[in-house]
Amino acid sequence: MSVIHRVAYGIKHILELDKPRHHLMVYADDTFVVSFPGSGDTWTVFLIANLLQLKPPVTLPDVERFIPAIDGQTRRFFRAMPRPRVIQHHESFDPQYKNVIYIVRDPRDMVVSAYNSTHEWTGADGGDGFMSFVTEFVTGEKSDIGSWGEHVASWIATRGNAPRFLLLRYEDLVSETVRELDKVARFLGRQATAEHLAEAVKRSSVENKHRLEQAQSAGAKKTTSFPLAKEGGWRTTLPKAAVCEIESAWGPLMSTLGYELSETGAAKCRATEVAELERD
Repeated sequence: MSVIHRVAYGIKHILELDKPRHHLMVYADDTFVVSFPGSGDTWTVFLIANLLQLKPPVTLPDVERFIPAIDGQTRRFFRAMPRPRVIQHHESFDPQYKNVIYIVRDPRDMVVSAYNSTHEWTGADGGDGFMSFVTEFVTGEKSDIGSWGEHVASWIATRGNAPRFLLLRYEDLVSETVRELDKVARFLGRQATAEHLAEAVKRSSVENKHRLEQAQSAGAKKTTSFPLAKEGGWRTTLPKAAVCEIESAWGPLMSTLGYELSETGAAKCRATEVAELERD
């Protein structure tokens, strides 16, 4: 780093204009919305923001101010936020975070969604390119925060039974949105009537989100899309070999979270294991 860059960084640090990342001052009443990337967190955070404020209505750019990502705002911004704060985070277990809303999603659906967001989806044909993507997803070799299984296990094993840990399944949020949002309200200590919850859900709908995008599209920065995936969509799109690889890696953890394992996938995995043992 050059002298000029060091001086510039020093000034930013003094003025608290740098990003806190792992150096955020954490307060006892902070709540962190944590998830492995791609778990439906963007929509969930929009939903929670609408729970926290109905009037005036929350716009898409507002979300980053209401529930900022830990690396999305400056230290000065976080220090000025009214408490109690709600903050987004994607890292593995951190003992500093005492109040955690953890979002989890079926990794079989996640891998399809992740691949589709970065490649042109031509169907689950089990080609080498797609299977390499699945392997990288399972091993976490190209992720800065490890694999889905490592991330989820780091929180479930340490906080799974703690009273200030709320586990939300993305699939339940989609199918029973009002019920799950009520859990969030109670966790945050908010008194939310049935009408309040219903209105927050309505404002967070995909249709309303698209209207907001269109209204703000002129000269505005493009916002992240969050179509709601149908629970279990992997059953008609994911190759059996991919199902096998994911369930072989994380089957027990998935079962603990209430995700039913595939009969054909489990059988295929057992056959593969037997064949490997015979070769050895």
